[in-house]
Amino acid sequence: MDSTARTLDRTDRELVALLTENARRSNKELAARIGLAPSTCSERMRRLEDGGVFTGFHADVDPAALGIGLRAIVAIRLSRHSAAEVDRFKDHALAMPEVVRLWHVTGANDFLVEAVVRDASHLRQLAVSGFTTLPEVAHIETSLVFEHVGKPGLPDLTIDE
Repeated sequence: MDSTARTLDRTDRELVALLTENARRSNKELAARIGLAPSTCSERMRRLEDGGVFTGFHADVDPAALGIGLRAIVAIRLSRHSAAEVDRFKDHALAMPEVVRLWHVTGANDFLVEAVVRDASHLRQLAVSGFTTLPEVAHIETSLVFEHVGKPGLPDLTIDE
């Protein structure tokens, strides 16, 4: 278990849960919901941020508002697996504006890439020009995402001591 997780007490966990539900909650609202003085709540928030518990705060945006018509998962298999080639592929993929997430995985494929595009033609261009031109890419397989759902945040799997 990570040492950061062991330092979270019940109040910290409540703060994390409340902000996971809605990251725009004010310090005043957080303090009232947890039963802390606003100054104490603010100090706890600063400690959680400084400790790396919060890695960012994000807005959920309607993809259509940004011209995104399709979402795809692209499975990538590399022909070679040296650290330099793996890093080069990661850097290349993350530099592409269409790539929103990248997972380095085990199994038949080496990477799963979540990409967003305007339409099927844009997806084809991304696959052909963006991935298959790299010498270390041996195989790609593209799956369209019909629906994208998820729960906010992460479950708290720490054990109270």
